[in-house]
Amino acid sequence: MNHSEKLTTNVKVLATDLDGTLIPLAGNAQNQADLVELQQFLKENEIELVFVTGRHFASVQNAIAENKLPSPDWIICDVGTTIMHRQSNSMMEVLEAYQAELAQITRGLPVDELSGELESVVGIRKQEAEKQGPFKLSYYADAENLPQVADGVHRVLDRLAAPYSSIISVDPFNGDGLVDLLPAGVSKAFALHWWSRYGKVDQQAIVFAGDSGNDLAALTAGYRAIVVENASDEVKAKARSAHDDAKWGNRLYIATQKATSGVLEGIQVMNHR
Repeated sequence: MNHSEKLTTNVKVLATDLDGTLIPLAGNAQNQADLVELQQFLKENEIELVFVTGRHFASVQNAIAENKLPSPDWIICDVGTTIMHRQSNSMMEVLEAYQAELAQITRGLPVDELSGELESVVGIRKQEAEKQGPFKLSYYADAENLPQVADGVHRVLDRLAAPYSSIISVDPFNGDGLVDLLPAGVSKAFALHWWSRYGKVDQQAIVFAGDSGNDLAALTAGYRAIVVENASDEVKAKARSAHDDAKWGNRLYIATQKATSGVLEGIQVMNHR
């Protein structure tokens, strides 16, 4: 491993996942206290906060209110298919330039048409309207049937040569099978990279914090990265291996504390590298 890498750019942005990362774990008083300290640390060091989450926007708003999270200026949500920006009147609005980018990727097959084609797939049920988006289709499926459902979805995408990719997962909170259809190549990591170019933010000035497999692409994209302690051993090992292979000797921090406390621990360390 290259231990001598010198990061010359000051930290300007904390981009963080929410569930399992920034949001305090249930009943964890230390997480609650550290959330207040984290907010103060970001303010004192003039570090901008960006949420990067699979949640839809209304769910992010609920999470902010329920967990007393700091309000960010930017929210990347809907698994990377929507970027929201706080306006001068404090209202959050969709960033249309990003929507135009996704429209280019999916031109020729809007989600409404794709939705109709997917009606032939046995075992999927459309999620609630607020969980859909102009570039995102989301379905439920029984977890035990996910392999067959995934095959059916992939057959439809292949037949149409559809400019979409699928994310198949299981909700860790209730065990529901989840199927998301996104523009090809789009993810939380894609959206964060696009946002950094749009805002002319040096990627070395960004710290990304996460805990799960769907954070791995961003954790291994070259940003300074924090993996919180409650992440699985597999996520920690894959992040470490990717950084070692790229010879990024100073960009990854595996926190010793869980969730919010791990984010605070990591950003304090990264701010001095």
